[in-house]
Amino acid sequence: MKEKNCLIFGGSGQIGRNLIRKLAKNNYKMTVVTRNIHQKSYIIKTQANAGFINIVEAKIFDEKKIRNLFENSEICINLIGILYESKRGNTFRNIHTIFPSILAKLSKEYKLKQFIHLSSLGINEATDSQYAKSKLEGEANILENFPLANILRPSIVYSVDDNFTTNFMTLLNRLPFFPLYYSGKTKFMPIHCSDLTEIILDIITKKRNSNIIECVGPEVITFKEIINKLLLSIDRKRILFDMPFLFASLTANFFQLLPKPLLTVDQLKLLKYDNVPSGKYKTNFDIGIPSKKYFDEEVKKYSYMWKDGGQFSTDKYKFSDE
Repeated sequence: MKEKNCLIFGGSGQIGRNLIRKLAKNNYKMTVVTRNIHQKSYIIKTQANAGFINIVEAKIFDEKKIRNLFENSEICINLIGILYESKRGNTFRNIHTIFPSILAKLSKEYKLKQFIHLSSLGINEATDSQYAKSKLEGEANILENFPLANILRPSIVYSVDDNFTTNFMTLLNRLPFFPLYYSGKTKFMPIHCSDLTEIILDIITKKRNSNIIECVGPEVITFKEIINKLLLSIDRKRILFDMPFLFASLTANFFQLLPKPLLTVDQLKLLKYDNVPSGKYKTNFDIGIPSKKYFDEEVKKYSYMWKDGGQFSTDKYKFSDE
């Protein structure tokens, strides 16, 4: 029975876990595909009660195995994306262009009602970035194969489970100084993970077919402001300095040699461009699903983990002198 059955790729990440919880609360059954069931299943299966989730191990390019999963699905959701390339076939072209195209073709072939794909905000302007190019090509292929697809372009997605605020707070906690690229003037509209998954849930329940939706939070914040807000949240003072582009490029070339690079040359290129709505497409606010969570308020809920004293830091618990 296809009704209320979702096929999810990328269910073990912060967005996937949050989405699984919301879908289960709304009585959706899910088939969640993972590349390594031994490493990821314990994360996925704890997101909902028994009976809501079927976990399947499959390589994403094993089309024969993936094809069988479409037979009993009504909706396909693709949350898979990478920030840097690796030598194991995880290239931007494979993950952002070819794989989404396969899913779109199968969604059309099996007459799925909806295909929802997670892309990125600001990719139209970043013409010198391979990441952005692969995302744009993937979007074009999706719309060619499944014209009624919903493509979501979020700004930075943050939460306690992210790799953005948590990594920055770790670095700010350890380093006496911190570099600002492009003087820290790049603009973002960070969206909380739960606000983003609320958009996905709304699209599913109301059976929307809006093509491209730019998903943003309620405020515009520069990169420098983000760093200062994180410093304030963890009660730290650090020296912020403008890093010249030439030196930034040299460090990015070095960092991208690491297994999990702090910064790559391609990411440095992306940082040149503001991560705000283009004005060419509707935003989540335009379609009646406004983001409700503000960056400062949400980060404070988990930033205590980077403070002296952790959960017992004095601004969380007021101690008496008596």
